[in-house]
Amino acid sequence: MANTAGEQTRDGYQLSSDPKRIDVDRVYAWLSTDSYWAANRPRDIVERSLANSLVLGIYRDDNQVAFARIVTDHATFGWLCDVYVDRDERGHGLGTWLAEAARDLLEESGVLRIILATLDAHGVYEKAGFVPVARPDRWMEIDRRNTP
Repeated sequence: MANTAGEQTRDGYQLSSDPKRIDVDRVYAWLSTDSYWAANRPRDIVERSLANSLVLGIYRDDNQVAFARIVTDHATFGWLCDVYVDRDERGHGLGTWLAEAARDLLEESGVLRIILATLDAHGVYEKAGFVPVARPDRWMEIDRRNTP
């Protein structure tokens, strides 16, 4: 299914769902060197994840300043992940905007459950309607990442 969020503008920024606009070099650098969840993630894995996900980018003056990735079956489930806002652009609501755009994009597909994980940005996602998992005792995982 195509990524249909299209283009939106706000306060001098442009949000786009066009995967051709993603600056792969920049996203790779952000995730592998400056994120706690994807530190040292190999480039080939970043590229594969981009190719197999819906992607959102936010741009200012045609330079990418934020990114998010959505994994979904377009029917029952969506996972918002790899949300990153450039350090120089934080504090402008871009993370919340990405979360809102992902939420709306998945709603258009009829997806009823969207999840995400965060260490410290709960307030960012609460503004987009996310709440703590109601029944964490029902969730399980296999985590093969080499991260703390």
